[in-house]
Amino acid sequence: MLKSLGVGVAADAIYHAMINVPGGGVTEVAEHLGWSADQVRAGLDELARLSLVRPSSERPGEFRPVPPEVGLVSLLARQEAELRRRQDELTQGRLAVAQLIDEYTGVYRQQLADVEQVDGIDAVRSRIEALSAECRAEIMTFAPGGAQNAANLRASRPLDSAVLHRGVRMRTLYQDSMTSDSPSLGYASWLVEQGAEVRTVPVLPSRMIIYDRTKAVLPLDPGDSSAGAVVVCGTGVVITLCELFERVWVTGRSTVDGHDLDPASPLTAQEQAVLRLLAQGHTDDAVARKLAVSVRTGRRITANLISRLGAKSRFQAGALAVQMGWLDPANPGC
Repeated sequence: MLKSLGVGVAADAIYHAMINVPGGGVTEVAEHLGWSADQVRAGLDELARLSLVRPSSERPGEFRPVPPEVGLVSLLARQEAELRRRQDELTQGRLAVAQLIDEYTGVYRQQLADVEQVDGIDAVRSRIEALSAECRAEIMTFAPGGAQNAANLRASRPLDSAVLHRGVRMRTLYQDSMTSDSPSLGYASWLVEQGAEVRTVPVLPSRMIIYDRTKAVLPLDPGDSSAGAVVVCGTGVVITLCELFERVWVTGRSTVDGHDLDPASPLTAQEQAVLRLLAQGHTDDAVARKLAVSVRTGRRITANLISRLGAKSRFQAGALAVQMGWLDPANPGC
């Protein structure tokens, strides 16, 4: 009956017995309940803690029940106060949970904001236009694939012209195979005339444009640039991409003399790349794909190298290249 007020079953029974047996002590209550005196005394301890009994003035060592209108009402008031305290704690708990949810959501949204997906070639070009207009200091570009797409060149010309006229530094890396395509080579020459810096390397990773070292545009599918792109704004990722660009940039050379042999080496950079790829075990198809040339062109370069080395097989060509100092003997595949 009094369980809702925090009174145990035994203490509840003893309290009722004391009311129904006025003036009864431990012995009388025990007889009334059919319990032992020790059971009654344990229940009385609980009732005393709850202020439902008080020591008797007439019978030392015994207890008298506190009238229900006093004891139970006081106990109810204490329970209500405890309930209010718990409600206050729950309210504070709800506020803390709400704040934590807001904090988590904010961080999660920021993480999502660091990677923006742009679908479709039109949307990508529009996003690049906006990023170019916002750019104030530098643009770094990987333009792999040999001959460049004519539509991309047409779309890039007004954007490149505008940023270069604003004094923005522009550095672009193409693959060596680009120099065999007149429109691509013409565009690269035009960039240099406008103040841009252009270099070529034998092999490039995926297409990439970095703006002001804070935002990078990467293709969703490196094999299909029309599929869309992602714009990455996360500081750590962009810094890593900038470091990658710088590492490749220092290995490149000017497009103007892209057809000439490096006087310090018996091989062109493209031929050195072919030797490294062959040493790594790549097939003709894989070599051509990485150099962005046709399989026929890749095989021609390989055949010329084998012929120049006087070798009868690819394996022998690799060994002779090491002997002649064309490949690092400690790590010919690098």
